[in-house]
Amino acid sequence: MQNGQTQRRHRAVFISDIHLGTRGCRSDFLIDFLRRTECDHLYLVGDIVDGWRLRKSWYWHDEFDEVLRLILEKAERGTKVTYIPGNHDEMFRQWLGLEVAGVKLMREAVHEAADGRQYLIMHGDEFDGVIRYAKFLAYLGDWAYDWALVLNRVFNSARQRLGYPYWSLSQWLKRQVKEAVKAIDRFETALAGEARRRGLHGVVCGHIHHAEMRQVQATAYMNCGDWVESCTALVEEADGSFRLIDWADENRLSMWRGNARAAETVAA
Repeated sequence: MQNGQTQRRHRAVFISDIHLGTRGCRSDFLIDFLRRTECDHLYLVGDIVDGWRLRKSWYWHDEFDEVLRLILEKAERGTKVTYIPGNHDEMFRQWLGLEVAGVKLMREAVHEAADGRQYLIMHGDEFDGVIRYAKFLAYLGDWAYDWALVLNRVFNSARQRLGYPYWSLSQWLKRQVKEAVKAIDRFETALAGEARRRGLHGVVCGHIHHAEMRQVQATAYMNCGDWVESCTALVEEADGSFRLIDWADENRLSMWRGNARAAETVAA
């Protein structure tokens, strides 16, 4: 953890795809981010808790509790916290409209920035054809992604022994597969189109673990990324401008997991 460093403040913070309950979750980096970041409005844009994985096998530790404690602490201190469940934490969708411990659960939201522009906030799985029409394929894809992460750790353990820096095999594979690239483009275009159809200036989403900010036919598309590999957050500043924060890169945090939990992950 980075202690004693300058506290930063943003008008709004958007984070998604934390996947608490999985071995790949970088809860250590997220705790650092939450401790050093304040905001008026915090949006949790889905897949905060990985219900899919927890139903298969229970995996939970103190860092996951600390993430939840820090979020609830922010709500108690006056931060508006909006939780938009995704497909991995869809079990919370039965509670939409409720406010629990200062955290409001919503299917989607509209955020008004400081400059008056309005943005649709949603997880995004509604615009993923695999999730919507063939859920069993989504579970298969989830399994494949997990194995890619395992291979990634084994691969990087070898790189570390040879003195090479960390390199994400799974993200590289995703970029190399042309169909995956086309699927991401279709997803981004569909989300931006939905915001435009509603007369909004843009959309903020998660779901595909691909942090991005770009214009799609004059509509802003902004994806928060994830806290499994990219460790990114989207923030709005006081003037209404948005930017992506790569927390690991910005703070020179190592992606190596030099602890017992990492060894357990590789062994699995």
